Amino acid sequence: MNLIEELRWRGMLQDIMPGTEEQLNKESTSAYIGFDPTADSLHIGSLVPILLLVHLQKAGHKPYALIGGATGMVGDPSGKSEERNLLSEEVLQRNQAGVKKQLEKFLDFDTSKPNAAVMVNNYDWFKEMYFLEFIRDVGKHITVNYMMAKDSVKKRIEGETGISFTEFTYQLIQGYDFYWLYKHHNCKLQMGGSDQWGNITTGTELIRRKAGGEAFAFTCPLLTKSDGGKFGKTEKGNVWLDAEKTSPYQFYQFWLNAADDDAKKWIKIFTFLSKENIDELIKQHDENAAARLLQKTLAKEITLFVHDEDGLKQALETTEKLFANQSAPAESLSEEDLESMEGVVKIDYESSKLGVDAISFLAETNIFPSKGEARKMLQNGGVSINRKKVESLQFIVDSSILLHSKYLLVQKGKKNYYLIKII
Repeated sequence: MNLIEELRWRGMLQDIMPGTEEQLNKESTSAYIGFDPTADSLHIGSLVPILLLVHLQKAGHKPYALIGGATGMVGDPSGKSEERNLLSEEVLQRNQAGVKKQLEKFLDFDTSKPNAAVMVNNYDWFKEMYFLEFIRDVGKHITVNYMMAKDSVKKRIEGETGISFTEFTYQLIQGYDFYWLYKHHNCKLQMGGSDQWGNITTGTELIRRKAGGEAFAFTCPLLTKSDGGKFGKTEKGNVWLDAEKTSPYQFYQFWLNAADDDAKKWIKIFTFLSKENIDELIKQHDENAAARLLQKTLAKEITLFVHDEDGLKQALETTEKLFANQSAPAESLSEEDLESMEGVVKIDYESSKLGVDAISFLAETNIFPSKGEARKMLQNGGVSINRKKVESLQFIVDSSILLHSKYLLVQKGKKNYYLIKII
């Protein structure tokens, strides 16, 4: 199957401009996606555009990853209900370096290949451009009526907060990116999330009006979770691609804990497994959902893709230690086992404070933000210390229960683990 057919069955295609599939079938095509450096790491929400570029390159086309050094200074109103905080140039440079390093892991930049990936930064062509030059050479080609008709702008204008001139002009800046890449790299296709459709089509319009050329576009759907929660978010915040921000174990656990309906959708999007393989996995899962074969395969494949063999090994080892032998006493865990658990929150606690009740201990270690919340979870049977459920509110945490004379392994709910080291 061709690229568009592949993306369509995987659920990675939403809007597509007429002629796009024909263009991709006709010749090797240069295409780009933009990544705004709002943080020094991408998160799993960025995985779908990354995977679009990977699929594009696998199909023989040439991917361009655009780092938004200039657009990051402005802020995209698409999908936002209020104005974004603007970042300093120093922070942006640090973020750009982090994003660039991550993208180099996923795409093939070998310049000896005709479809080698290319990384560009729009700050390089905007830094020399003056405001008057921009409004004369770019702004005159796109009417205000056209810009205001975009959903991203319309929602903000009709909302309570309104939209600043800065964010209003974002689609012109992104449109110029497409025009610049079209002129200098023969880039004929832009891809992105469905919330980017308005910005992307502004680029195709600018290419048509300013260069008399034809450009193409398609978008992928924005992911949601079956329970209505935001994709890529946990109670700890974003699930990052940087192992320092989200450990391979935590990353692996996010996918392992996917709901059945989400796993069926995500395994098509986030793995490179064939249609036949995935259909068989879904069939086996439906026959025995309790085995969680789908979630285990999804977690393994995507952790391997993002964190390599070493990261997957770490994730599996920690998962084994924490979950596989739940019936085994915590005393069976060696000191090395405890110290080497990655992704477990590690907290130091002064020995002089031992001898307190469990509620005070849980609040003092910040495992819970307050004694009230700690008491509520204890009453509901949601706290274990050293794999033993704390049954009494009067339970005393003292030196007699320490593992190897200096550790406590605390479990909050089903998935949150804390290693307390007594100092």
